[in-house]
Amino acid sequence: MPIKYYSLKIFLMFLALGFMLWPSESYGAAPLLMQGKKTLYQKVITHPGAARYDSPGGQPGGALLPFSVLYVYGRKMEEGRPWLSCAGNTAGQDMFWLPAQAASEWKQSLVLLFSPRGGRRPLMFFKEKNSLIDIAANENIGGSLNRLAGQFAEYRAGGGAPDDFPVAAMEPDDEEGAVPYNHFYLMPIFSSDEQFDSFKMLEVGSIDPDDDSQGGYGGSDQGSGQGRGGGGSPPLDRANNAIAFVIDTTISMGPYIEQCRELTRQIYDRIAEAGQGGNVALGVVAFRSSTVATPDIEYNTMVISPLRTAMDRYEFEDALAQVREATVSTHAYAEDSLAGLNTAIDKLDWEPYHGRVIFLLTDAGPLPAEDPFNSIPATPETIFEKAKAKNIKIVPIHIKSPSGKHNHMLAERAYKSLSFEGGGRSNYFDIEAPSGQAGAEVFWAASDQIFRSMEAQIFSQPRGSYRQAPRNERQSPVEQRAADLGEILGHSIRLDYLGARNKVRSPRVVRSWIPDQDLSSLDSSDPRRIRTVDVAVLLTKNQLSALARQLNIIVTNAEKVMTEQSDDFFRNILAASAQISRDPGRFSLTPQTRLGDLGGLSEFLDDLPYKSKIMGMTETDWYSMGPGEQDSFVRAVKARLAAYDDYDRDVDNWAKFDPGNDGEWLYRVPLTMLP
Repeated sequence: MPIKYYSLKIFLMFLALGFMLWPSESYGAAPLLMQGKKTLYQKVITHPGAARYDSPGGQPGGALLPFSVLYVYGRKMEEGRPWLSCAGNTAGQDMFWLPAQAASEWKQSLVLLFSPRGGRRPLMFFKEKNSLIDIAANENIGGSLNRLAGQFAEYRAGGGAPDDFPVAAMEPDDEEGAVPYNHFYLMPIFSSDEQFDSFKMLEVGSIDPDDDSQGGYGGSDQGSGQGRGGGGSPPLDRANNAIAFVIDTTISMGPYIEQCRELTRQIYDRIAEAGQGGNVALGVVAFRSSTVATPDIEYNTMVISPLRTAMDRYEFEDALAQVREATVSTHAYAEDSLAGLNTAIDKLDWEPYHGRVIFLLTDAGPLPAEDPFNSIPATPETIFEKAKAKNIKIVPIHIKSPSGKHNHMLAERAYKSLSFEGGGRSNYFDIEAPSGQAGAEVFWAASDQIFRSMEAQIFSQPRGSYRQAPRNERQSPVEQRAADLGEILGHSIRLDYLGARNKVRSPRVVRSWIPDQDLSSLDSSDPRRIRTVDVAVLLTKNQLSALARQLNIIVTNAEKVMTEQSDDFFRNILAASAQISRDPGRFSLTPQTRLGDLGGLSEFLDDLPYKSKIMGMTETDWYSMGPGEQDSFVRAVKARLAAYDDYDRDVDNWAKFDPGNDGEWLYRVPLTMLP
């Protein structure tokens, strides 16, 4: 479908106004510096439909690539209209003029995506910061939000809200569904305010090039994002769901393998009874550990069965019947569970399915980053982001047996990291297992309850609204936890399907304020906060390649001279991370430049509303690490390099606006995936 830019022109006309003060005339041979900075240049991001001009007020020339980042060389008022002198580089080459209203000031390359919707209310976009402050200061935050949401729905149905209504737009509600993760939309951060300890207030825009609707709701029957992020989607006439089991088949897992066989038989029976036999598929991947360290372990990972519906259940059951626990011990208590998950993500065919869930079953944590027998460069965070890019939810079921008590804390921390979801929680589920038989019985009760609750949400709800099932007083605490997890999973899967079917889009707003946490959670005594948005960095293919090349050099040098030049390693990697967040275009031009060469760290790190993990570290933190910790850190960077390769192949999430230049495709790289 062609990109519909023409409908955005009126919407975006005044986006840039109010961000800048315009002198009567100012231009020079070098880009203008940001106010109060000595090395950082002023930049703008172009709107769809922007064109270049040879002179202010002249005739438009060629069209500009939407969302291009340009350096500002000068400003001029022409007949009361502000103009910018711009170029796409810092060398002053190929300069041109641009109407100010065709671009927005952008101090960094950070953008936002909606966080998963399970467990949180739709996000509101407030016209003014003070309106958001008033809500946060209200004694009854939940009640105020409910009132505003109801009024907004009434105004939307009646043709529009009055000018003095504080809400400019709202994320689609449960009945419409969630905005698809792999549909490309742009939500840049223009400024931030941290008056409250519990959340940040962010000034943002929201632009969806495929949305041809009017108003600020986000629903649209126009545009699908095919070929621009969202390609390869399954048909939407019915909800197809896929569930993969990634099973630890090392010694001690025999009772749980047997329970999985019976569990899958019953799942197939129930979905057939519900008339969903052709719409739900199950698959199995087994994992152990390194065959290099322990040749007799037989395999590292293995696809036991591809995703099969109930129509092919006998082939699935025959394959699962052949699975046995290992006959020898592996080289460590931890197992290669990340490799098992990676195999399931890469080797199973997820494309025909809307709902996608992996259940990880293990009694051990993943091999630590410093283990020399890791089969893949990965961390829990990189596996989580890889799964999220494919809209796959991971549910780790961790069996806590007495023999692994020294490993329990590390395993829990790792598995929570790779299964974090919206609602301020993770999908991690632990089971106490004082013995193999007792653990298997609890596993059966919990897993059966998880799947029954999921099915009730997915198959029984005609619409997306979440309804918690009545609790059986005879249920154990473990079964109640399982029911809660299953309901939230099922509800989230349902919202994803409805959002894709209804083609809901990000709300269109010129300029607004949002909280980065669900304000209704502030009413709760629960210290966890429910995030509303995830932070990413908008990069082109060329910029991502430049970052990968530089990190490869840094890691290679660090591995050669870790002891002698560890300080150089830290400074180089911090420079790369900060530059790519603040100014990826400049980084691509001079990737070898360090922050120290550009005037100090503070120029790049000040004022960023969010920072990657490494940007929060100091050299003192780095020096305080032992050799093992430093080695683990380097391996974590290598895992991110592997993630960049995955992004390069992730065609569904790249947005293409320039048919003649593949290097200018855009990707929203999660901030957590910067080094």
